[in-house]
Amino acid sequence: MARFYARRRLSIVAAFSALIASVALFDAPSASAALPTPVSAATARTYLASLTVAGEDRTGYDRDLFPHWITQSGACNTREVVLKRDGTGVVQDSACAAVSGSWYSPYDGATWTAASDLDIDHLVPLAEAWDSGADGWTTSRRQAFANDLTRPQLIAVTDDVNQAKGDQDPATWMPSRTAYRCTYVRAWVQVKYYYGLSVDSAEKSALQNHLATC
Repeated sequence: MARFYARRRLSIVAAFSALIASVALFDAPSASAALPTPVSAATARTYLASLTVAGEDRTGYDRDLFPHWITQSGACNTREVVLKRDGTGVVQDSACAAVSGSWYSPYDGATWTAASDLDIDHLVPLAEAWDSGADGWTTSRRQAFANDLTRPQLIAVTDDVNQAKGDQDPATWMPSRTAYRCTYVRAWVQVKYYYGLSVDSAEKSALQNHLATC
């Protein structure tokens, strides 16, 4: 009889431990996030077919015409929100600056533990947007584009990689990590379609070629 009650107590303890573990799963930090999931390759191909093809004109471009890293809530600006979203175990101080965490850069496959090693990439660069139609936008629309957390437009990546990309489009620059290229071009087309931006002929050809392999 004593053995029966001992076994019963052990069963109760085990069940209680399992319950605690299952609750912990809900409270545990989620895996590293990423930019909002872009449309499917099929949808991206449809979107791309509808985009206006036009030459690019950078006359009058100035990065300051796109107010960026605006306050999103409290002390947090857009950069800090993306760093929190795209990292794992990110700890922020009272000013919302990321003081610790881990970030995986999907463009090159590098992992970083200092926020200073990351840039927030405008997937469709601001200068590219200007060349493609944003020169005719209001300042408020350019601000919305530069801080868009809803579309797949902002992502934390290795700073040197982002600087090497600069304002290039997919005809001249793609992530070195080939496994991410399909995601990249789907996101590119979705952003251009949503904002009614044009593509040049070389850009469209490159996007078509990459989407054909998705």
